[in-house]
Amino acid sequence: MSLDISSRMRDDWNSRAREDAHYYVAFGRRDQTEDEFYATAAETVRSFETELRRLAGGKPRARRALEIGCGPGRLLKPMSRFFGEIHGVDVADEMIALARGRLSGVPHAHVHATNGAELAQFADESFDFVYSYAVFQHIPSRDVVMEYLRETQRVLKPGGLARLQLNGLPPTARTYDTWAGVRIQAAEIVEFTRAHDLQLVALEGALTQYMWTSWIKRPEGWRRGLEQGRDAGQARIRRITNTHSSETAAPSRGRFAAISIWVENLPAEVDLSDLKILVGGHSAKGSYIGPRDAAGIQQINAVLAESDATGLMLVELLWFGEPLCPPGRLRVIPAGPVVPRLTAVSDGVNLMSGTRIETGTVKATMEDIARPEDFAASVGGIAVEDIDAFCVDPQPRKYEINFRLPAAVAPGPGVLELRLGRRRFPPVAIEVAPV
Repeated sequence: MSLDISSRMRDDWNSRAREDAHYYVAFGRRDQTEDEFYATAAETVRSFETELRRLAGGKPRARRALEIGCGPGRLLKPMSRFFGEIHGVDVADEMIALARGRLSGVPHAHVHATNGAELAQFADESFDFVYSYAVFQHIPSRDVVMEYLRETQRVLKPGGLARLQLNGLPPTARTYDTWAGVRIQAAEIVEFTRAHDLQLVALEGALTQYMWTSWIKRPEGWRRGLEQGRDAGQARIRRITNTHSSETAAPSRGRFAAISIWVENLPAEVDLSDLKILVGGHSAKGSYIGPRDAAGIQQINAVLAESDATGLMLVELLWFGEPLCPPGRLRVIPAGPVVPRLTAVSDGVNLMSGTRIETGTVKATMEDIARPEDFAASVGGIAVEDIDAFCVDPQPRKYEINFRLPAAVAPGPGVLELRLGRRRFPPVAIEVAPV
C-alpha cells in the first residue's frame, strides 16, 4: 500500500476521532452518549452471533476473533463475550486510544494500530473468526481492500469463518476518498473465494452500499468430502417459502421476489460459488446458505430473476452442473403495481432526531423510485435546495434523497411537501431548530 493512502486514512480518521468519534463510527446523531453509542451495535452483534453457529466444535472460550477497523470499540466490547481472546485493529491511533480506555475492564480484548491494510502482527491460521462492519466502505483503494481480504484468508484457521461488509454499489467514475470509499462488485467476491479455496456461504445485499459476504476457510482434504457428499444423494427440499414471510408464493419481480429453500442433508461442502438455482428454468441469484439446524435443515435464500412468467414452477438445485436433489415447486404470482413510497424523513445529519431538523439538511428515504431526478420538495411554498439522490438498494429501487432547507424557512413548526413528478406525497410535519 502506498504511504500516501496510509497517511490519508490515518490523518482523516484521527481528525474524525477528535471531532466526534461516536458520530463518524455510528452515523446517526452528533454527541451521542456512550450508552446510545453502544446501543447502535445491538443488531449487528445479533447477526454475528447467528453466523457463529457455523463454527464447528470447540468451546467458545477457546476461540480467537479479530475485528478489522475496530474504531473506539463499539463492536469489540459486546463481541468479546463470545471469545476467550479477541483483537481489534485500526489505522487511526486516536481511535485505538479510545478503544483501550473503554476495554480496560476486558482483559482478553486487545487493540493494535496498523498501517491500514496488513495484519502482519498476526500469525498464519491464528483466528477462528474475522469480521468487519462499515469499514471497507471508507477505504479509497481497491488494492487495499483486496489485500485485507487476502490477509483475512491467511490468518483464518481451517474451518474458520469470516464475515465482512463491503460497498457493493455499481462502480462510478468518481475519485474515492476516506469517507466514500471504493466499490467492490459481487462478481469480484465470487472470483476471490474460488481463487483462494474458500467456501462462500453468504453474499447478501449485492448492488447495495452494505453488501455482506461470509466465507469459511476450507479444511485440507475437503474435496474428498465433496465427492462423498455428491454421491450420497440424501439432500431433499422440504419446503419453499417467500423470504419475507411464510407464504409459499413469490411475485415475479419487485422487493418481495425472493425465496427461501429449506433443504435437508445439504452436503457440507456446498457453497454459492458452484450452486445454481433455477426457478422455472431461469437462474435465481443465491445469496445465503444458513447454518444447519438441529433437524439437519439449512436455509438457502435466492432472489428471483425478473420475469413476466407466472404459475407453478420447478425449483432446481444444481451443484457443479448436476442435480443436487429432486426439484421442489414454487407458485410465482403476478407482481403488484409499483407505487413510489416515502418511508422516512429525518434530519440529514442527526438521523436520531427524526423530523426535528437540527442542521438545516433533510434526508428523505423513498422506495420504488424510477426517476429520482423528478423529486422536488418545499416548505411553506419555498423550494428546497441542493437536492442529491443516492441509490441505497436497486431491487426495491430505494433512494436516500438529501436536500437543504433555504435560509428563508424560519425556525419552528413547518410542513414539508414532497413531489415526484406529478405524484404528491402526504405532507410531513417537521420542527426546524434554530441553526
